[in-house]
Amino acid sequence: MNTVNELSNQGKAVAIRMTEPWDAEGFPTRTSWERAASLRFSADWQGKNADAERETEVRLLWTQETLFLRFRAKYRTITIFPDAEPNGRRSQLWDRDVAEAFLQPDGSNLRRYKEFEVSPNGFWIDLDIAPGEKHDLQSGLKRRVILDETQKIWSAELAIRMKCLVTRFDPGVAWRVNFYRVEGAEEPRFYSAWRPTGTAVPNFHVPEAFGELVFKTKNEL
Repeated sequence: MNTVNELSNQGKAVAIRMTEPWDAEGFPTRTSWERAASLRFSADWQGKNADAERETEVRLLWTQETLFLRFRAKYRTITIFPDAEPNGRRSQLWDRDVAEAFLQPDGSNLRRYKEFEVSPNGFWIDLDIAPGEKHDLQSGLKRRVILDETQKIWSAELAIRMKCLVTRFDPGVAWRVNFYRVEGAEEPRFYSAWRPTGTAVPNFHVPEAFGELVFKTKNEL
C-alpha cells in the first residue's frame, strides 16, 4: 500500500475524512490536523530553485458538507495589501503574497476549475474560472490565519462548502488539484507550485499540470 509521501510524489494529494467535532470557530482541531496527510513543496513553478525557507505544507480534511484546507507557509518576507472589502475579499490578491488552491471536481471540462486564495493577513478571493471567463464564486469561504513572526511561518485554514464545488459530493470520485504560493514585493517574485506548470514565465493557470486529489479515511493509508 502506498504511503502518503509516495502518493504525493506520484502527483496525488490526499484528503482525510474528519471524524472529530470541529472547534468553536468551525475549523478542525489541532488533533484532527495532525492526523491529516501532508504534502510539501518549495520549488518554483518550473520545479527548480527550491527554497527551504519558503516551503509550503498543505493538509486537507473532508466531511460530506465541507472541504477543509490548511496552508503552513515558511516565509522570508511578507508583502500584503492594507485594504480589502469589509468581509476581507480583495481583488487582484495575487499581486501580493498568497497561498492558492485550484480545485477541479469535474475533470470532464479541463478548462473549468475553482480558485481560492488567502493572504498572510487573512484577505481572500474565490473565483470560478472557465475559458474567457472569471467570475466571483460566492462560496461563503471561511478562513482563519495566524502569523508567527518569531518562527517566520504563516498558516491559513480554509473551510469550503462542498455545495459550491459539486452538486453532490462523492468521496469515491477523485478530483484534480494544484497548490501554489507567491511571495515578494516586486519582480522577480517567488512563484512556487506543488505540481510544476513548466511554462516559460510564471503561470499557474495550466490545468494540464494539475495533480489528483483523492478522498480517504485514515485507515485506508
